[in-house]
Amino acid sequence: MVHRRCVLAALAAAPFAHPLSALAADYPDRPIKLIVPFPAGGSTDMVARLLADKMGAYLGKAVVVDNRGGAGGSLGADAIAKAAPDGYTIGMATVSTHGANPAIYAKLPYDPIKDFQPITNVMAVPSVFFVHPSVPAKSMKEFIALAKASPGKYSFASPGNGTMGHANIEHFMDLAGIQLLHVPYKGAGPAMNDALAGVVSAMSDNLPSALPHIKAGKLRALAVLSPQRAAVLPEAPTYRELGFEEMSEGGWFGLVAPMGTPAPIVKKLHEAAHKTMASSEFKERAASISGIVMANSPEQFALQIQTAIERYRRIAKAANIRIE
Repeated sequence: MVHRRCVLAALAAAPFAHPLSALAADYPDRPIKLIVPFPAGGSTDMVARLLADKMGAYLGKAVVVDNRGGAGGSLGADAIAKAAPDGYTIGMATVSTHGANPAIYAKLPYDPIKDFQPITNVMAVPSVFFVHPSVPAKSMKEFIALAKASPGKYSFASPGNGTMGHANIEHFMDLAGIQLLHVPYKGAGPAMNDALAGVVSAMSDNLPSALPHIKAGKLRALAVLSPQRAAVLPEAPTYRELGFEEMSEGGWFGLVAPMGTPAPIVKKLHEAAHKTMASSEFKERAASISGIVMANSPEQFALQIQTAIERYRRIAKAANIRIE
């Protein structure tokens, strides 16, 4: 296995550069596993399944989603990194697995740069900061005023220490000069349940997960973390509009393979993913959750990953977030 991995790594050193079409001629000849490093039902899973359905049709073999949740996405990301680099195991990379986790965790079982071959980014999805209706603030300006008047009185839920939901609010608190009480949970589900019950005052979550509750009046949206306002929630301003220039990028969900995957196979996967993202069905489904299609090259996606790591390193240092 070690010898085979080394040979494949040498062949794939520069994506798309080697005329190794023979390697890809019969690929794929069996189903492809798409590892999602989070439980079923979440935003990453939603994007992965939308991608997998169409990609399988273009590749001629099924792309089967395999959920591997745990440790903030680190367990699933490690499974992708350690898989054979033959194109039959690929995975989803997110701002958590390839941005926040590398910046916050002192030890990870994988290297977000050296262990993965980026294929393409797929979709960006805004996150939304919301409060329970019992909080007497109709806008972010009013919420900041309340928090400044009573430091530590208002709380926020997160899926756990060091998660993106934690880091983003720590960053916001630092920029806004406020202090909220952090209440970590074991996952976004339990955190959302207590946010809906009013046990905690606020939370930041991916927009697709929170939108039904916001529309039902069970939660009140105050801001979205996105380059522009969300079409499905036009009344909520972006953090940038509110004066927080550093908070402009929400979550994204991309496609990666284990490092060493041969360039011709990476090219086939890249082409199938881009054909999928160009389909009217994919675009309509993305728009329905305010997703922004992010089709790009492996090199461009690699740069996005590096940028995310650097951004969360700055956030982690400023907020003193470090998990040993």
